[in-house]
Amino acid sequence: MLAQVNSLALEGLVAQTIQVEVDVAKGLPAFDLVGLPATAVREARERVRSAIRNSGFEFPLQRITVNLAPANVRKEGSGLDVAIALGILAATGQIETGLLAGWYFVGELALDGSLRRVDGVLAMAWGLVQQQRDPAIGPVRFLVPSRNQAEAARIEQIATFGGQNLRAVAEGLTKGIFPPVGLGERTDQVECLEQEGPDLAHIQGQPLAKRALEIAAAGGHNLVMVGPPGTGKTLLARSLPSIMPPLTTQEALEATMIHSVAGALANGVSWIQSRPFRTPHHFTTLAALLGGGRPPRPGEISLAHHGILFMDEWPEFSREALEGLRQPLEDGWLTLSRVGGTVTYPARFMLLASMNPCLCGFAGDPENECRCTPLAIERYHNRISGPLWDRMDLQVAVFRPEYGLLRQESPGGETSAVVQERVITARKRQLRRLRQVGRFRQVYANGQLTAEMVRETCPLDVKAETLLQSAYDRLGLSGRGLYRTIKVARTIADLRGADLIEGPDIAEALQYRLP
Repeated sequence: MLAQVNSLALEGLVAQTIQVEVDVAKGLPAFDLVGLPATAVREARERVRSAIRNSGFEFPLQRITVNLAPANVRKEGSGLDVAIALGILAATGQIETGLLAGWYFVGELALDGSLRRVDGVLAMAWGLVQQQRDPAIGPVRFLVPSRNQAEAARIEQIATFGGQNLRAVAEGLTKGIFPPVGLGERTDQVECLEQEGPDLAHIQGQPLAKRALEIAAAGGHNLVMVGPPGTGKTLLARSLPSIMPPLTTQEALEATMIHSVAGALANGVSWIQSRPFRTPHHFTTLAALLGGGRPPRPGEISLAHHGILFMDEWPEFSREALEGLRQPLEDGWLTLSRVGGTVTYPARFMLLASMNPCLCGFAGDPENECRCTPLAIERYHNRISGPLWDRMDLQVAVFRPEYGLLRQESPGGETSAVVQERVITARKRQLRRLRQVGRFRQVYANGQLTAEMVRETCPLDVKAETLLQSAYDRLGLSGRGLYRTIKVARTIADLRGADLIEGPDIAEALQYRLP
C-alpha cells in the first residue's frame, strides 16, 4: 500500500516541501530510504523502527521503500522522522491515509517514540506562510515537537500544533482533538534574549568616541576605534547595545529565524527581542565567520544580522577572514556555493572594530614611547586592506583619559537611556522618510542606503555641497568614501531633527574619516 506525507527541509533559510512517499509491499523484510538522504536521514530507519514498536504499533516485516521527493534535493537533519513513521503507519492501515492530507510534519523521534526538538522550525513555519499565498494549496496545518511549539506559534498565519510522542500524534489525527498552540499559551517560554552592557555614564571621558557610538547606533553605521591599549575601546564597544534601538517585528523575525536554523537559540527562548551582539575571537576560522560546514550553517556575520559584529584586535584576524567581510558589508547577504548546492544567508550587520595603532600599541601616544620600527608599523596597518578600511563609515581615534576623570566618585555624562531616546527618535525619522519614498522596504537605517537612495533621500544645502566637494578634492576620498560621508551626515542631521543636510553636518562627518 502507498502513503504520502508532507514534511519540510531547509536550504539556507528557505523551506523546501518534501513529500515522503512510503510503499509497503510483500517480500523479504527490508527498509530502503532513497531520495538523496544525508547520513542523519539514513539513520532514521533505526529510530523509526524502534519508535513505532515502543509506541505500541506494529512494525511491518515486509519490504518498505521510502522515497523523499524531490529526489534531486539533498535532505539533511533528523526532522523527517515523524513524517516517515506516520507514512509507514498509514501504508500498513494502522491510521487512515486521508487523515494526513493538508498536514506538514516535522520532528525527530527518540527510540521510545517521543518527539525531540529540531532546528529551523521558525523558518519552516514562515515558508508555509509563503506557500499558503498560492490559492491552489489551500490552508495547511503544521505539527512540530512540543518543545518547538512556541517558536512555530510566532507565525500566526498558520495553524500550529505540538506533539509529545508518536502515539499522541496518531491518536490526535484519528480523533481530531489537537489543541492549536496560541501565543497566549506560551507560559513556559522565555520571550527574549536580553543583552546588557555597561552604561555610557560609567565611562569617563572619551566624548568623541561616545558621539561616534551614538551616530553609529542611530544610522546603523560601521565603526572602528583606534587607540593605545587600556584606553577603553572594548568597554566603549560593549556599551553600544545599551543605546541601540529595539528590533522591529520584521527584524526580530529574521534574526530569530537565523538563530533557529543555526541551533543558537537557548533552551526556552522562542523570540529574540534585543539586537544580537556577536564577539568572535580573532582565531575564528573563515567558515565559522562567514558560514559553511556540512550541512551549511550560518556564520557569525549572519548571526549578527540586524545587530552588531564586534571584532576586537581587528588586525589579528586572518587576512582571508577580513577580506571575506567586504561583499557582505556592501550587499547585506552572503551566498555560499558548495558541491551539494548553494545557500544564501542574510548578513546585514554593523561592524564594530577596535585596534591598536601598532604592534606595541603606543604609536602616536605622547606619554609612552613606541618600540616599533616604521616598517613594522606599516606592516601592521597593511593587515587591514584599503577597500575594507574604506567601508568603515566612522573612524575614531581614542586617547588615554586624564587621571582626574578616571578617579571621579560619581559617573558623569549622559546615561545610555537618554542617548537611546535620541537614537530611537532618529531611527523613526529615517523609517518615515524611507516609507514615503516607497521603494525601499528592506532598508531600516541610513547606513544601508545605496547610491541611488542617497541621491533621493539626502539633500544638501549649498554650503554643505561646497564643503563636500572641497574635501573630496583635498582628502582624496573615493566614491565609496564620499557616499559614506553623506550617509553619516544624514544621520547627524536626523539626530538634530533636520531634513536638510547642512555644512556643520558634513564637517562633523568628515572628522570621522581617519587617513
